[in-house]
Amino acid sequence: MVVPLPFCAFNHGKTAQVMFTCQTDTERIQAMSENPDNEIVVQHPDVPDSPALQALLQGLRQEHGKAVNGILFYGSCLRSGNPLDGLVDLYLLVDSYPAFYTGKLRALANWLLPPNVFYTERQTTAGIVRAKYAVLSSTDLESGCSRKWFHSYLWGRFCQPTALAWHRDEASRTHINACREAAVRTFLERVLPRLPESGSIRDLWQQGLQLSYAAELRVEKSGRAAELADAASGYYVAATRKAVSSLRYPLRIEGDGKEAMYHANIGTASRLVSRISWPARQVQGKILSVLRLLKALFTFEGGLDYLAWKLERHSGQPVEIPERVRRYPLIFIWGLFWQLYRRGIFR
Repeated sequence: MVVPLPFCAFNHGKTAQVMFTCQTDTERIQAMSENPDNEIVVQHPDVPDSPALQALLQGLRQEHGKAVNGILFYGSCLRSGNPLDGLVDLYLLVDSYPAFYTGKLRALANWLLPPNVFYTERQTTAGIVRAKYAVLSSTDLESGCSRKWFHSYLWGRFCQPTALAWHRDEASRTHINACREAAVRTFLERVLPRLPESGSIRDLWQQGLQLSYAAELRVEKSGRAAELADAASGYYVAATRKAVSSLRYPLRIEGDGKEAMYHANIGTASRLVSRISWPARQVQGKILSVLRLLKALFTFEGGLDYLAWKLERHSGQPVEIPERVRRYPLIFIWGLFWQLYRRGIFR
């Protein structure tokens, strides 16, 4: 057994590892890529039939060239099916950061603390479609969905329903699907030791997502995890059932649909490690969240205004950016963060 390293300087996959089995996540993903006929993928949402969304995707591909091998669509616009209602959330999956960026500084920042986040908008016949897109290399996608990645930032996202909006070729599609499957497996192995031995699949995912959310600076209301678990209950039952045979812990699923129940047999030592690991993720995640926000000030055009908009949208409270913060963000942003935290907007 390898004890997790909870306080790595950055969340890079090279820095931490938690447990191992006879076949590693990398070996599983490589095997699936080499043998696509053996692929087992849970059904993810379909991409909405929207000309505005297609115009956005085409524009991003033309702007960034051949380095992009896949685009994942997630978030509230995917759940509503309307990309014009809010901000479209995308992940641009790239071959490598040097291949994607023309400058070395952004490539280095993306490698040190993935992902980099950018804003874009496109005028279409249906209206303006707005999006934020995160840039992530295929290597970091694979590491971030695997057991090698300590913090939940990536595997906690990609275990949830996402739509593969575009892929370059069959090999890219297979690799992305394998990483999403690995994210489900990592999520279950990390959260099950913190949960009761038996319960509903719905509670498993609701409580697990809540653990993941608590490991970041979040602005969503406290019931957000329950809303997500209810919105895609069929997906979560199917994803859990598909992952059973590859988990380190014996897990049994009984029933179907909303009545599905789980029974897990997890030893005392594993539960003790988990009890230590999740508070460590919370500390690490708060630090990483602040660092990502600071980085976004330089990569995200209009980043301060987007931050205020997002905080207002999720908290229901007005957020104003003082002029001194706009002029000297690295000096005065800390006081703003502290004020927002005291108001309960950050958690």
